Amino acid sequence: QVQLVESGGGLVQTGGSLRLSCAASGRSFSDYTMGWFRQVPGEEREFVAAISGTGGGISSTDSVQGRFTISRDNAKNTVHLQMNILKREDTAIYYCAAADRALGISRRTAGMYNYWGQGTQVTVSA
Repeated sequence: QVQLVESGGGLVQTGGSLRLSCAASGRSFSDYTMGWFRQVPGEEREFVAAISGTGGGISSTDSVQGRFTISRDNAKNTVHLQMNILKREDTAIYYCAAADRALGISRRTAGMYNYWGQGTQVTVSA
């Protein structure tokens, strides 16, 4: 069983930055594919970025490329999402997710993840 706890959300102005963190409990963190998803009320959960267990494989959705960076620290069982040049359309609840296997291209699919955090709100104001 893995428990995920997100932190770092908040209110920021357009063009600003935030760094989200996700702390994972349990063993063998480096075996887990980690992902970030976001959701706006009334809409489907959207893939943001994901990283393989070793950190060698990274995927991100087109709308955040060049602005968001996912990284992980396997020694500290954490994964981060550095978000720069934030836009109003980035406003959402951001969820950390873990999958207990390598996913390859499937790391973009929410249904492939076994564990989810409670989410952290990110609000970008004008």
